[in-house]
Amino acid sequence: MFLGVDGGGTKTAFCLVDRSGQVMAQAQAASSYYFSYGIDLVERVLKEGVDAVCAAAGLTPADIEYAFFGLPGYGEAAGDLPVLNAAPRAVLGHDRYACNNDMVCGWAGSLGAVDGINVISGTGSMTYGERLGRGVRIGGWGELFGDEGSAYWIAIRGLNAFSRMSDGRLPEGPLSGVLRRHLDLASDLDVIDVVHNRWQGERGRIATLSRPVAEAAGLGDEVAAAILAEAGRELAQLVEVTRERLEFGPDETVPVSYSGGTFGADAVLEAFTTGLKNRFTDYELRYPLYEPVIGAALYAAKLAGTPLDRPALDALRTVPGSLASGEDA
Repeated sequence: MFLGVDGGGTKTAFCLVDRSGQVMAQAQAASSYYFSYGIDLVERVLKEGVDAVCAAAGLTPADIEYAFFGLPGYGEAAGDLPVLNAAPRAVLGHDRYACNNDMVCGWAGSLGAVDGINVISGTGSMTYGERLGRGVRIGGWGELFGDEGSAYWIAIRGLNAFSRMSDGRLPEGPLSGVLRRHLDLASDLDVIDVVHNRWQGERGRIATLSRPVAEAAGLGDEVAAAILAEAGRELAQLVEVTRERLEFGPDETVPVSYSGGTFGADAVLEAFTTGLKNRFTDYELRYPLYEPVIGAALYAAKLAGTPLDRPALDALRTVPGSLASGEDA
């Protein structure tokens, strides 16, 4: 029994997978992005999720052979690593686990833990790739001065466009009406109250505004469409730099996949795909095989020295609701 944990800026997902490739249970808990609420948040969220997924499977943490915890922010503050590395021990009651950044979950899930590059665009954005046992991360510098192409990045630019449209500094397009309706604004200036006062600038809640931006683009808003196209190009640039850092040769075909809710916007995925095609490197864009949380469980099995075999991997691809099954995830 292998436990995969995929932390994020909006939620933390938990999944138990057995050796035959059966998903025994899944659960969700709150965001484990601790930079906003303190590092003690991590252990609380992990305990809630581990208790829930074990209860759903009728197991105890002692039954877990190995676990992998992908934690947002891991590695970005060296002084926090001892606390983050110890948190799962308090929850599981044993040391059969490993921790790393949640970017590893996206890579392991989308590519099945083989050499190549995965780009993540959810609340934040970054890439992670591996080649010949060496891993490289690019991006993920946070919402204040990084995370280009992420949902938060899109949302902030959408809010900026809304303010300009309200002032008359930009021609008003569908984006204005979509955001007024979505935020239930009595007046345009009420957006300040919503974002700064009611939401307290909460990163995850702001990031959800990327969806109205995508909706407005679908209604023909040129400014919103330009924001999504730029997001796709930024994500393609992350992949290109990752390829260079991993030292893939000019004649090598580089497998690339993607994970995160931002790619649910067709305009972002289209611009990202075009951005890869416009480069001289031979990229092979692959549809994600598994959700990041299942990728975390696969990585747990690999770290335990007992990676899942081909029949088990194929069984996971038929799980209802999984990315590879063709159903909505």
